[in-house]
Amino acid sequence: MSPRRRQWLEVVTRALVMLHALALKGPTLADSGASGWSYSGPHGEDEWGSSYPHCGSVHQQSPIDFHNGIFAYDPSLKPMQLMGYNLSETERLTLTNDGHALKLSLLPTMHITSLPDRYTAVQLHMHWGSKAEPNGSEHTISGQHYPSELHIVHYNSDKYESVTEAQDKPDGLAVLGILIEVGNFNPAYEIVFSHLKEIQYKDQKIYMPGFNVEDLLPDRLDQYFRYNGSLTTPPCYPSVLWTVFRKSVQISNEQLNELESDLFVSDKEETNQTGMVKNFRHVQKLGKREVLVSFHEGVVLAVILCCVFGALAILALGCFLLRKRTKKATENQGVIYKPAGDKDDDLS
Repeated sequence: MSPRRRQWLEVVTRALVMLHALALKGPTLADSGASGWSYSGPHGEDEWGSSYPHCGSVHQQSPIDFHNGIFAYDPSLKPMQLMGYNLSETERLTLTNDGHALKLSLLPTMHITSLPDRYTAVQLHMHWGSKAEPNGSEHTISGQHYPSELHIVHYNSDKYESVTEAQDKPDGLAVLGILIEVGNFNPAYEIVFSHLKEIQYKDQKIYMPGFNVEDLLPDRLDQYFRYNGSLTTPPCYPSVLWTVFRKSVQISNEQLNELESDLFVSDKEETNQTGMVKNFRHVQKLGKREVLVSFHEGVVLAVILCCVFGALAILALGCFLLRKRTKKATENQGVIYKPAGDKDDDLS
């Protein structure tokens, strides 16, 4: 082969590799000064508002705390329906350390189909605490954190051409929130966790095979909290329809430890490496927002209790009547009946 032809083939090969990488990367949320913020230090959460106005606003910000007194049962909230989540192993997903979290790109064939508009998947990422303080979920339940939280980000593909266009629109994004607790080993999460050491440092990325992403979700997709909120990272656009599932999923303590210790927010070349820990935003004010729920446990519980107490009352009444009847029968058995005597006998 001539040198010129060999050079031409090398150029074509490099171009094809670049195109393939771009295709795999897919749409992502716009990088609005990603290196200009962090979770702590001089560019930490308390300072986000100076560079990103929405982050300093009290309008429709996330995350929030879910607690009694803010819920409204909505019977129109149906089980979440997901399409295309079961990916073939031949698909390639990009797993990245973006300096703030682990992020997995998703395919545009994945959708939420149970909302008024179709929302197409973009990426998923996770938030967690540290070994010393393993309370890293963003949303809380009655003030209590879970160890971790998974977010699956989608954009309104019926109305907008890309996530970049959709991300600052009021109806632009829909995010699924999955609360994670410590329990049994989770093979679905291990598919991702097994690659953590390959993306230890900022901006490192690998390609990993597709898998059934729905396995990362709880088995009850019909019970969830629903509210209007925001991105939980800068630029904090108030553009998210949040669906946070009521039921959590479990990962093992060893898996959580990997998450808390394997990743760094710094480049590989940096002398002083900073661990990626406590990468969660604190709870924001709810304001006048309403949190809709797809379940009405209070009503169901009341009905169940009424049925139980009613059954107990009937049982108690039955026992009382039975004991009374038995006692009466016993008393009757102890009575000696004598025949009445003649009147003459009475006169003698």
